[in-house]
Amino acid sequence: MLEKWEQDRGGIVEFEIDVHKQLHDLSADIISRTAFGSSLQEGKRIFELQEQQAHLVIQALRTVYIPGFRFLPTKKNRERWRIEEEIQKSIRVLIETSSKAKDNSQNLLSLLMSVNKNQQGEEHMFGVQDVIDECKTFYFAGKETTANLLTWAVVLLAFHQEWQDKAREEVARIYRHNPPSAAQNLNDLKIDLKIVNMILNETFRLYPPVVRIRREVSKNVKLGSLDCKHTTALGHVFCSS
Repeated sequence: MLEKWEQDRGGIVEFEIDVHKQLHDLSADIISRTAFGSSLQEGKRIFELQEQQAHLVIQALRTVYIPGFRFLPTKKNRERWRIEEEIQKSIRVLIETSSKAKDNSQNLLSLLMSVNKNQQGEEHMFGVQDVIDECKTFYFAGKETTANLLTWAVVLLAFHQEWQDKAREEVARIYRHNPPSAAQNLNDLKIDLKIVNMILNETFRLYPPVVRIRREVSKNVKLGSLDCKHTTALGHVFCSS
């Protein structure tokens, strides 16, 4: 990506680039490879469908809520249904392809489909619909949060260029003669790159990629003095201070 930026610059001292879009493409490419391995183009297609679905959902959230309206065959509802059906079909094709392949065991899809043991030592395997739901969460949450975090980090570094110099010097000092491998543990990178880690943590604090998390209680549970009944919706809001 950086080499492409240098080519686009073409020796010009100052030029504009849509960093947000470029970082979204980068995170989509990385997650596609992680999730599907060789099925990169099909993964990108699912990302595109997820983005279209997200825009439609946001539009729906900005309108006045009418109970039962989402079940009516309106133009936008039919489009949401069509996209959801295409996403389901695309992931099912990938699952079938992955189940037949024998040399594709390192991607997320293959790991989700493999047999594993639970805490009681019993063998357990995800169903097809469970795998589809997990992949959809991985696509959307992983791509959006990563791209938005990197975008805001670039914006903050543009405002505070002295931290650019500090981060650049740290990376060059540690990895100039010993570049990190693709298999290196992420925790090791966090320990080595203290300044870079500080920059990312401050970006998280100021601009949380996720502003609200919603969960539904699967069974009756007590949280402190609060009794939460089955199917109760709980929300957690993130904000900087």
